[in-house]
Amino acid sequence: MPITVLIVDDHELIHNGISSMLSETNTEIIGNAYDGENAVRLTEELRPDLVVLDVSLVGMSGVETLERILMVSPTTKVIMLSTFANPTYIARSVIRGASDYLVKSAGRGELLSTISRAVQGIEPPDTSLFSRIKELMSRRKDKHLTTYKLTNREVQVLRHLGLGLSNAEIATSLAISIETVKEHVQNILRKTNASDRTQVAVWAVREHLI
Repeated sequence: MPITVLIVDDHELIHNGISSMLSETNTEIIGNAYDGENAVRLTEELRPDLVVLDVSLVGMSGVETLERILMVSPTTKVIMLSTFANPTYIARSVIRGASDYLVKSAGRGELLSTISRAVQGIEPPDTSLFSRIKELMSRRKDKHLTTYKLTNREVQVLRHLGLGLSNAEIATSLAISIETVKEHVQNILRKTNASDRTQVAVWAVREHLI
């Protein structure tokens, strides 16, 4: 049986391009949506094997759409699509359960291999930006930060701050309460002598934590 695909993007050109790349393959495009609301509705109605979902939708964001798609159809796999390999977008996609993340400049072979892996439940290659960011979010230890006496959990929270995530997103990612996240953030600010979370996020990037 063919892999059923729903394409979600607010540009007709992207729909046509993906359709062209998937022609004469073991896939069947069963729907097209141009906004988040219709994407969720069609997913619930059609139950596609896979959704190719634009990160930057007008109205409901792609990340919010991803979350709602997986609520109405948990078995559907979702590949996020974006013009840019933005680490913050990728991190948010990881948190909400995306299977992978593709830039729109990807070629036909990369698209097909990504779809195949996602539908089979195979993780992306370790070398992919999606996997590297996912691994960074789970990593807690970092030897060169010992002078700041950060705990393993504080290092993990610091990485999330460097990725530009909110307290609520960090709480979801680490399965802890928002109050616990706030406590960790305050400890990080105090130990690193940073004045605010923006400063410490910039510092995390400069220290090559992400």
